Amino acid sequence: MKIAIVRQRYNPFGGAERFVERALGALAGDGAEVTLITRSWDGAPREGFRQITCDPAYSRLLGGRAARDRSFAAAAQAEMTQGGFDITQSHERIAGCMIFRAGDGVHAAWLDHRARILGPLQRATQRWSPYHRYVLGAEKAMFAHPALRAVICNSQMVADEVARYYGVAHDKLQVIYNGVDTEVFHPGLAAEFRKSLRAANGIPDEAPLLLFVGSGFERKGVPQLLRAAARMQRTDARIVIVGADRKLKAMRKLSELLGLSRRVLFTGPLKDVRPWYGAADGFVLPTLYDPCPNAALEALACGLPVVTSTTCGAQEWVRSGDNGWVVDAVDIDGLAQRLDDLAGLAGNAEARTAARAVAEPLTLPAMADRLLTLYRALGR
Repeated sequence: MKIAIVRQRYNPFGGAERFVERALGALAGDGAEVTLITRSWDGAPREGFRQITCDPAYSRLLGGRAARDRSFAAAAQAEMTQGGFDITQSHERIAGCMIFRAGDGVHAAWLDHRARILGPLQRATQRWSPYHRYVLGAEKAMFAHPALRAVICNSQMVADEVARYYGVAHDKLQVIYNGVDTEVFHPGLAAEFRKSLRAANGIPDEAPLLLFVGSGFERKGVPQLLRAAARMQRTDARIVIVGADRKLKAMRKLSELLGLSRRVLFTGPLKDVRPWYGAADGFVLPTLYDPCPNAALEALACGLPVVTSTTCGAQEWVRSGDNGWVVDAVDIDGLAQRLDDLAGLAGNAEARTAARAVAEPLTLPAMADRLLTLYRALGR
């Protein structure tokens, strides 16, 4: 079977890229001939697949991001057409692919959710943005294209949005959750890292520690998290924010203005977050929009109860009061209350067991098996 997977560029901290790397390994191990069509990729495994680099010129001045994405889409379409592939799977919004993996969710839905925190002028700017208009057009064309036979959705939330916004038939929507390595991410990390990492960062062992992991602070809800933290009753709780963002300095400043300097720690981006999963008592991700964050799944695998939002695909794994809570991302008072509740679960063995139980069936082999089943069905 000849399979082409399309992803424009590699981000070492991106969940979609990790999914591609895992999928490539599973496919190559099954004997498939896998081709990665990309503009820039340095992180995928080199054995068992070949790479086609499509990096056509585009005008940064005249078109910016829209011109970049349009030029790559045209080049990728040509490669998909000429390559003689049995299956073409795109992680970008490119019309003509057989499978689209909606790892970034539905752009139209994201814009609607983001508009909730924007002022009138910002909403107008978003509505008429050339980039957003291009993406919406590409998204619509892709979902309407007759070549599209399946959409891989990494949560039920995304599947529902694809059907609601674009009318895609339900029999085309395949919910395949992201996989997690349950041997790498596990509750035993607490015994390995909790005491030493807390001591190194001046965090008392008895203090409830709530962990945030994510890049793209606006979308992931860091401003709301900080404002909610300032309204918590549990002033002994600490919050650690792990992630890369161009607004990192601004968020640190906001933390200072809210009087949170002693309670909130920004680590910046980390390649290995496992020590912080081990040191934490709970995980929080009040995201404005997140189809299915790997970080939430990793946290659950480590036995951390979770507070997340109604616009996060991970919500379907959360059982209120059992292994966490779900709250509206822009409800600051409601989020503050749930942060207090999450801090109250520190040391709760039943909550940690319930969190781990969610992740145990969502393994990498389980994800790979579902992918291979889909590919075989479509490749007949």
